[in-house]
Amino acid sequence: MIQDLVIVGAGPAGVSAGIYAIRRGLKVVILEKASVGGQMLLTNEIENWPGVELISGAELAGRMESHLKKLGIEIKNEEVIGMSLDKDIKKVITRDEEYETKALIIATGGQHRKPGIRGEDEFAGKGVSYCATCDAPFFKDRTVAVVGGGNAAAEDALYLSDIASKVYLIHRKESLRAEEAVQDKLRKKGVEFILNAEVEEILGEEFVNSIKLKDGKILEVDGVFISIGIVPSTTLAKGAGVGVDEKGYVKINRDQETNLPGVFAAGDVTGGVMQISTAVGEGCIAALSAYTYVKKPYWSNPQP
Repeated sequence: MIQDLVIVGAGPAGVSAGIYAIRRGLKVVILEKASVGGQMLLTNEIENWPGVELISGAELAGRMESHLKKLGIEIKNEEVIGMSLDKDIKKVITRDEEYETKALIIATGGQHRKPGIRGEDEFAGKGVSYCATCDAPFFKDRTVAVVGGGNAAAEDALYLSDIASKVYLIHRKESLRAEEAVQDKLRKKGVEFILNAEVEEILGEEFVNSIKLKDGKILEVDGVFISIGIVPSTTLAKGAGVGVDEKGYVKINRDQETNLPGVFAAGDVTGGVMQISTAVGEGCIAALSAYTYVKKPYWSNPQP
């Protein structure tokens, strides 16, 4: 059966796109290789979702999944391994099936960026982590360092401050990019900011026991949490002819259209402001643009 729309990815952008698409009467399938929620699942506290003062990423993701199911949207837990997007009917290939669709929304998000610090790969899983909410319990009453300066790094440090005995937040610039409100919370929690500094090497024996900064200073730590952004998951899309910029993000216009007719993109995969609200907004626009592309309603091409 040919779908009206296939959405690849079930983070906030994909979820939003699915909701708006089915409300416009499109036949839609969402493909997600992991769990509904995407990077949001790694966020312990969300305080900027309008109308909700405080909620965890996991709880918000659960609510989104319930919303999708209530609307009858089909969510397939399948990994996409190929795309053919140069014809009117696009093909999306997973390990289990091949889907044909009139339109496609790419909402694949991204993967954690690695800074390439010496010892990073050697101590992965032995003190080096990319997920505070996943691994924080292993560092109860211990000393940890968080590397990064954005909201994600600040939120990781805030979460760890309730578990670890000491938290350093290390950023290579003279000030953080994180929201001031979060920075204030970090100070109140006693998180120590180390600015204008870079980690040169992660040291240890069987497990991490210290880090060396580029100025030669050694900090004794039991864990290093790296939070410096994401690398967009665009390899398959790029291989299928979707245009990307110099950083690998999908290039779009204001209607979330890519360079290929009937192919749209939304969320972190497009770069820009990486927030849940931004992703939801882009997902909405992408879905409505896909509806216009598939159904060609009379108001989309008014007569003179």
